[in-house]
Amino acid sequence: MKIERIEENQFMEAIQLSEYAFQYTVNKDQIAGQIETMKKHHLVYGINENNQLAAKFHFLPLEVFLGDRTLKMGGLAGVATYPEYRRQGYVNELLRFILEKMQSEGYALSMLHPFSVPFYRKYGWELFSNRLKITLSKGDLVRKKQEAGEIKRYTKDSHPQEIEHIYNQYAKQHPGMLVRTTSWWLRSVYDTQHAAVFYDNHNEPLGYLLYRIGEHKMNVSEFVSLTPEARVGLWNFICQHDSMVDEVSITAHENEPLFHILPEPRVPAKLTPYFMARIIHAESFLRQYPFQWSSGQKEIALHLKDSILDGNQKSFVIKKDHIETKNGDMEGISLSINELTAILLGYKTPLELFDAGLVSGSQQTVQDFQDILPDYKPFFYDFF
Repeated sequence: MKIERIEENQFMEAIQLSEYAFQYTVNKDQIAGQIETMKKHHLVYGINENNQLAAKFHFLPLEVFLGDRTLKMGGLAGVATYPEYRRQGYVNELLRFILEKMQSEGYALSMLHPFSVPFYRKYGWELFSNRLKITLSKGDLVRKKQEAGEIKRYTKDSHPQEIEHIYNQYAKQHPGMLVRTTSWWLRSVYDTQHAAVFYDNHNEPLGYLLYRIGEHKMNVSEFVSLTPEARVGLWNFICQHDSMVDEVSITAHENEPLFHILPEPRVPAKLTPYFMARIIHAESFLRQYPFQWSSGQKEIALHLKDSILDGNQKSFVIKKDHIETKNGDMEGISLSINELTAILLGYKTPLELFDAGLVSGSQQTVQDFQDILPDYKPFFYDFF
C-alpha cells in the first residue's frame, strides 16, 4: 500500500471521489476554481489501486490562535475512499501517515470537521468547539437604544482590512480560531455574503456581521463584537431588516451576550458540537502553553497516552518555569491525548473529565491542574 502525493493530473479524480463519497455534485463552472485551490493551497495525498484513485485526503497548512500566540495547524478535509476499497485499512494508513508527517514537521495541532466523531476519536482527535444557532421571528426584531456609531456595508469585492482587524482581536479571545489571511477571507469566507462593519463615533471598527438575505430570511453566519456598543449597533442593523424578512438566524459563540439581552430570550436555539482538534507534539505544545501559576501551587505530573504517536506516550512534570519528562512512576494524572486536547483548548475542564471517568488521579491533583489553566473559551467559525 503506497501513499503518494496526488499531482494535478489526478485532481479531477479527487473531485470525483469527493462527489461520490459525500453525495454532491460540483458545478462545472466551479471545477476550475477547485483545481486552482488544490494547486495553490492544498496538498492532496492518496492511494492508487488498479490505476485509479482509491482513497485520499486534503491537507491544509494553516495556523490558529492560542491567545496572542499563533500555532502551526494541519487541517484535514475530504477524507474519502470508494466503497469497494473500504475496510481494507486505506484510511487508517492515510491518517497515520499524515499524523507522523505533521509531528516530524513541527505542527502543534490538527483540526477537522468529522463525518463521525467516534471514528476520529480513535486517532486522537477530540471535540473542541460548539456552535450556537438561534432563530428569530420578525416580532423579535426590536431595536435597542444606541448612543452613537454607524454601519458600513461591504462585499467580497470591497473587502475592508478593518474586518480582519476585528476578527483577529476576537480570535485572540477564543483558542483554536483560524488565522485568516486576506486570501482566505476572499476564497473561503465571503462567497456571496455581505459584510456589515460597526464603527464608533471615533470611526474605530469594533464589530462585524457576515450575512445573506433571500426568500424573506436573513442568515447571519458570523456575529462578532468587541464592545457592548458594537453589539447593540449590529443588533439594530439586523432589526432594520424587519420589513424585508420574516425570519433571522444567527450563528455565534454559545456565550455571546446578545442572546441573553434579546427582548424575549426564549427563542429556538440549537447548540451543536462542531469541530475536532488533536495535539500533534505534546511536549512542544506544553512548553508553549501559557499556564497561570500563583504562589504555593504545586508541580503537576501528567501521564499521557497516545496510541498513534508514540512520541507523545510519556510522563510530563509541569513546573512553574519548565517542563520535564519522567519515567512515569510518580503520582499524577492519567489521560489520553484526546482529553489533553479538550482541556488545554478550554473545551472541558479536568474536573469535568474526571467526573466522566476519562481522567484518573486524585481529585485534589486534578483540581490543582485545573487551577493553573487559563479561562479559555474555544470557538471556530470556519469550515474545510
